[in-house]
Amino acid sequence: MPLNEPLLSRRQLVLASAALGVAGAVPAQEIGLPMPTSLPDELAAALKKHSPLLVMVSLPGCPFCKIARTNYLLPLQRQTGLAMVQIDMRNRQMLIGLDGVSQTQDQITRNWGIKIAPTVLFFGAGGAEVAERLVGGYIPDFYGYYLDERVRAAKSMVAG
Repeated sequence: MPLNEPLLSRRQLVLASAALGVAGAVPAQEIGLPMPTSLPDELAAALKKHSPLLVMVSLPGCPFCKIARTNYLLPLQRQTGLAMVQIDMRNRQMLIGLDGVSQTQDQITRNWGIKIAPTVLFFGAGGAEVAERLVGGYIPDFYGYYLDERVRAAKSMVAG
């Protein structure tokens, strides 16, 4: 199925969200996006492959984050090999940010001004954002399209 086709209807999304609330959330690392220790290292590896670095900012227990990760980001990663990592709001784990400073994942997301999970950021050379952020996961009918468009824009900025 192409990535720009909706994977879930609004009704399915509501039912999935309700089910997640009852069943509890699976920790992010069990779902498949790696949690980095150094964003500069991740970015350098991505750029070496002429690819942007996608960073998903997630929130533990967030049903929209799980849907974005499982239904869109992981399939995209499997199909394209794009470099993707995840960091979590409210996470106290230390991480070397794009500025080379070690801070908690929570501090980094606050410094980026992120208030909504999921948010996907697209980074290129010098740690610059090379595409518009994809904020929120409540748009299942269009999420795949918006993600594809931003990936296209980010790739063109990295390749150019």
